[in-house]
Amino acid sequence: MLTRDDFQLIDLEDCNRFQAYYKEYPPVHSDYSFTNMISWLDYAQYHVAEVADHLIIMTKIKGKTRFRPPIGKPDKDLTLDVLKLAINEECNDPFGLIDNQSKQWIHTMFPTLPFQPHRDFYDYVYKSEDLAVLSGGNYAKIRNRLNKFTRYYSYQTENITETNFQEIRKFLQRWCLWRDCESNEFLEYEHQAILYAMDHFFELGLSGICIRIEDTIEALAVFEQLNPSTYVIHFEKGSPDYDGIYKAVNWETAKHLLTKAPFINRESDMGEPGLRKSKLSYRPDHMIEVYHIEKKDITTVI
Repeated sequence: MLTRDDFQLIDLEDCNRFQAYYKEYPPVHSDYSFTNMISWLDYAQYHVAEVADHLIIMTKIKGKTRFRPPIGKPDKDLTLDVLKLAINEECNDPFGLIDNQSKQWIHTMFPTLPFQPHRDFYDYVYKSEDLAVLSGGNYAKIRNRLNKFTRYYSYQTENITETNFQEIRKFLQRWCLWRDCESNEFLEYEHQAILYAMDHFFELGLSGICIRIEDTIEALAVFEQLNPSTYVIHFEKGSPDYDGIYKAVNWETAKHLLTKAPFINRESDMGEPGLRKSKLSYRPDHMIEVYHIEKKDITTVI
């Protein structure tokens, strides 16, 4: 029987264990990437249990504990064990971040169990070619902003390497001052997350590019391969002093990834209206839909 005692806070040494599972069960949603979990550990407190050739993730965010479907071959008994743990939690949605594939096999096991869409955490997935070429009327406004940037500023694009790490850290410090991270709890967590990712850049298998203007780094993007067809963009930051710089780093990233994978996952908008508008303006090819199951509904199958 699965218990809370089976779960341990993840640490960097768990990276190889997750990667071994992901070779057979590739993740499709960005929040299953080990980089996101370990980098945002202070915010979400990701825990993991390994039971019967499955990994089970548990998160704690602002005192609320939630569980996810087991990673591994569909297993009704183990899934039921997770649901039994979830029903004891105080939050209304204790079992979630269920992608469509997981939803399908859970539905075959528990056909009466209702799933609730969690739109704020849908991932946006784009064709790499669309973001690299920006052709057609749908991208006219983006092209105009990008063309304005390239006319006004001479810049160079370079890979993130050990040689520019210290410059990147200085840029991130400046970015946090610009955004006043200390006055915004979430931005401070994000700042800590990206610093952790940079500190363990190669251990986590990350890659990235930065944009240099007048010999100073003014933007960056950090990414990794999420599954065989998709790269995920974990972080993208730019200086507010250069109008259009986010359009430029997005474009340069897409060109860099064009020959590596057909799709780019730019993660979710977390329900933030401005971010949603921006992500939709780039015309996603599809969304990675996710669902949760409410506590009141779990009682119908236990």
